[in-house]
Amino acid sequence: MRYLVIPGIIAVLSVSVIVAALQLELSPAMIVGDSMQPRAFPIILMVISLTLTVLLALQYHNDPPEKVPWEGSKTWGSVALFLIFYPITVYIDMFIAIAAVMFVMCLMWGERRLLVAGAVAIVTPVSIFFLFDIVLRVRFPRGLLTNWYYG
Repeated sequence: MRYLVIPGIIAVLSVSVIVAALQLELSPAMIVGDSMQPRAFPIILMVISLTLTVLLALQYHNDPPEKVPWEGSKTWGSVALFLIFYPITVYIDMFIAIAAVMFVMCLMWGERRLLVAGAVAIVTPVSIFFLFDIVLRVRFPRGLLTNWYYG
């Protein structure tokens, strides 16, 4: 039963985010235009999260996980990278931070091919940017690259 603690925590956090998002007021049509309401995106993400959490709980129920060995330096290195991510995002640019952290994390977790790590670190933030900017019409906070793109 202890293996259901993590899915339970994820479910509680997801429901909390949905409740908080439902408290947001609807934006007027003249502001939003034909794009989606600000509260729709977090709700959609949390519904996906809850769906995956149910699948995880079912998987744990059918095949309980074994004890995982401590990863040590990889785990603490990832924590350090997430702590470094914030100042890079705030003082330089979020997309530079995503690319840099993803590149170093790929290498830290064992990717030996620099070209693959570099491709992942470049393609992912570029895809995220254009998905949100063109498809979802969400503007990002200003930074080095976003200032250049937005003009």
